[in-house]
Amino acid sequence: MEIKNSHIILDACCILNFCASGHLIQIIQSIPAKVVITEVVRARELLTLQRLVNENNEDINQFEAAIQKGFLLVTDFNSESEEETFVNYAFELGDDGESATCAIAVHREWAIATDDKKAISFFQKEAPHLQIFSTLAMVKNWSEVENVSTETLRSALNAIKTRGRYIPHRNHPLLYWWENLIGAK
Repeated sequence: MEIKNSHIILDACCILNFCASGHLIQIIQSIPAKVVITEVVRARELLTLQRLVNENNEDINQFEAAIQKGFLLVTDFNSESEEETFVNYAFELGDDGESATCAIAVHREWAIATDDKKAISFFQKEAPHLQIFSTLAMVKNWSEVENVSTETLRSALNAIKTRGRYIPHRNHPLLYWWENLIGAK
């Protein structure tokens, strides 16, 4: 995976999927750029993960550890222009996390990672020169960089499917890879 930008900013869906996999920190460490989330996403995902604390507090521990150790950076708007773009995007997208992620990516010329089809389509129109990555692209990268065993990878993908409630759309470029690994057809 080649990231042409110095940073990649992750949307909430990717963070949740990485936490669900049980390998958040390893996946983030394998990404060849600085990995960032917005304060909006951090606040929302922390709440989502805290609601799941009775189910599995390892998710919140991974998330907090990734931030504390500096593997996952948190950023907020640093100009009125970014905030204004956020407000405009929120009107279009109807989601604060995706809107904040897209606004900051556009203004700072960072790559973005999201699985939301509406956000991807919107982002491709707003900033066609910036790269867009998916959960599967980053998990595949992790598996290749770290030479992850097939069993570990299959387990991580099944956890993303069940705990993260993620299934790639039928036109996803890595759908065949996903199906072969988890045995779904």
